[in-house]
Amino acid sequence: MEFYANEGKKVEIEVDGQVYLRHAIKTRFIKQGESYIDVFKEYVLPIYQEGDIISSSEKIIALCQNRIVRREDIKIGFWAKFLSKFASHPTTGVGVGETIKMQYAIDTVGLLKVLWASIASAITKLFGKKGVFYEIVGQEVSGLDGFYDHVWKEYGDIGIKLPENPTAVCNEIKEKLGISTMLVDANDLGQEILGYSDDIQLTKEQLKGLIKDNPSGQGKELTPLILIRKKEDNKENN
Repeated sequence: MEFYANEGKKVEIEVDGQVYLRHAIKTRFIKQGESYIDVFKEYVLPIYQEGDIISSSEKIIALCQNRIVRREDIKIGFWAKFLSKFASHPTTGVGVGETIKMQYAIDTVGLLKVLWASIASAITKLFGKKGVFYEIVGQEVSGLDGFYDHVWKEYGDIGIKLPENPTAVCNEIKEKLGISTMLVDANDLGQEILGYSDDIQLTKEQLKGLIKDNPSGQGKELTPLILIRKKEDNKENN
């Protein structure tokens, strides 16, 4: 098969001395409530071969699981308006610098923890350390996507939570379709492995290395699934 890379990305990547090929799989726009098993069956199964690993965006799995929160259901209060003034505004999506995500943080982990995280973040930033706020409030807050229509207008009024039971999802895909899978929360600034099927032998750090350049991209690529194959396992290279 011919491997395709998004603009600015490369097909090949080396991790611990092993070269891997990555293929960005084009899909339709995956909507809320679809079956991720059907999505994998349609787009992955025809090109998958034993030994491959599929890196899946957490966003499409969460949408399939209906893991969303609607803008209209979040009531923004005084503390969210006040604290968001002091937070940073990332270009990669919505952060707690936006009042709606700050309110989501308060609703999710409680005002006291958010206050403590805000104070700790302000202090540690003086010493050049960033990211303390999200370390304290946790992944459920830091992983919230959406409420951001700069790329997809469909995400303007919904927040997309992290998928539920990511490792179980990966194992289900492996059991039903025979596809080794990992779920990732990735952008151009960083990558996180949320879960992967039990058959995968690579470490989390090695898996992260396979996607360290965010091969899915961050725009309208419609490539939430990346097929990863050892170079010597590619039949066209034998």
